[in-house]
Amino acid sequence: MLPTTRMEPKKYRPYEARDIDRIPQLERLSEEDRLAMKAVASVLPFRVNNYVVEELIRWENVPDDPMYQLTFPQRDMLDPRDLDRLMDLIRSEAPPEKLRAAVGEIRKRLNPHPAGQMDLNVPTQRGEPLPGMQHKYRETVLFFPSQGQTCHAYCTYCFRWAQFVGEDDMKFASREADQLVAYLKAHPEVSNVLFTGGDPGIMRTRVLRSYIEPLLSPELEHLTSIRIGTKAPAYWPYRFLTDRDADDLLALFEEVRESGRHLALMAHFTHPRELETPAAEAAVRRIVDTGAVVRCQSPVIRHVNDDAEAWARMWRMQVALGAVPYYMFVERDTGAQNYFELSLAEAYEIFINAYRGVSGLARTVRGPSMSANPGKVVVDGITRIHGEKVFALRMLQGRNPDWVGRPFFARFDPNAVWYDDLRPAFGEREFFFEEELREFEEDKKFEILGPANLRDRRALPHRSSRRSHGTAVQRETFDPMRNSPFDY
Repeated sequence: MLPTTRMEPKKYRPYEARDIDRIPQLERLSEEDRLAMKAVASVLPFRVNNYVVEELIRWENVPDDPMYQLTFPQRDMLDPRDLDRLMDLIRSEAPPEKLRAAVGEIRKRLNPHPAGQMDLNVPTQRGEPLPGMQHKYRETVLFFPSQGQTCHAYCTYCFRWAQFVGEDDMKFASREADQLVAYLKAHPEVSNVLFTGGDPGIMRTRVLRSYIEPLLSPELEHLTSIRIGTKAPAYWPYRFLTDRDADDLLALFEEVRESGRHLALMAHFTHPRELETPAAEAAVRRIVDTGAVVRCQSPVIRHVNDDAEAWARMWRMQVALGAVPYYMFVERDTGAQNYFELSLAEAYEIFINAYRGVSGLARTVRGPSMSANPGKVVVDGITRIHGEKVFALRMLQGRNPDWVGRPFFARFDPNAVWYDDLRPAFGEREFFFEEELREFEEDKKFEILGPANLRDRRALPHRSSRRSHGTAVQRETFDPMRNSPFDY
């Protein structure tokens, strides 16, 4: 058992939209700026805590400070017309139902559940849907414990923002650990479970234990890995240090390892600043000492980490702490995407320059990757083939496992920001998987089959259309072949 840390305890204090006027550091903003912040926070969820406010944000750099951009609502996250409308409603103290109606209308335009999360990834058991789970890829089941459907603080870019807005039809959660166990027993092809949310790291250890311990049963010997998706090491490292059940949490991690399972903490670190505090460093080291593996991931996003050197520094810091750089994602097509998005060309340029700046120990990272409806699509490069400039793409994961690892090519588009913007190269009518996706759609069914039926596996696809919403920010078209010193 790990010794108790000697770090001074810190009492957790959250701040939400109703507290904006009570956060002392925001007094430097004008009343109009705080009103705009309240308007954005009425649509997109806002939650921050005293650790983020006091130890991560450098207030002398606000509004450009990346931690401030990462956690506090910004006026350009909404369409200017929507922002003005909401500010007028709040300023005039309009009836709550009128404000709720306006907010609901705006949210529906922000594609709250991209890539078929609500309808395409939900598995069934005996013909009944299991709404607290997702099963998109054969080996992995996502589980949404109901007690973990909030976070210590919310990222402004979060693609699961709809989980936190208080509307039941927008949430994903399950109250039944027994349901998860029964599903896993019926699906021996599943080798790992990912606890996600929200943030399971916000749950008390006794609750998390009630979900995890049943998975350690010998009846589930095909389950070899347990993953916990969490931002806690970045937003509340005291969860692993001085919270009253921190030692019990670390003991649970050790229990999983002693059962012979692999335990991975899927940590979301978005900027090197999150790793610079003594608390964050101590938390990561303490987790690693239990035998768990800390794998680090984040999207690349404008205003926060759109800088290759920041990524290279973050990856080096992660390796030094014993963590594993895992993924650089592309900002998903949801929420305030237009405020945060980078073109795929820009994202690739940032990735490759950062990748070239680190040793092989940090080159475990993959990206830039899009978690799109067909699967995880990575941009492997930008090149010319037979005189045509193209994106070289590859499936890291796919609804059909036969698609995994297969390279394919899209016409280079300097303005493309997401998979839906891409078109096949070389005069091809469609990408190699699209005919099968259409067949799935016609079948109108979603099945996860075992290895024996791998080639007949079917899944209902979904094409999420690009929305027109968001920001007044303008930018020049980016062309890495023109802007980069490297020869593609």
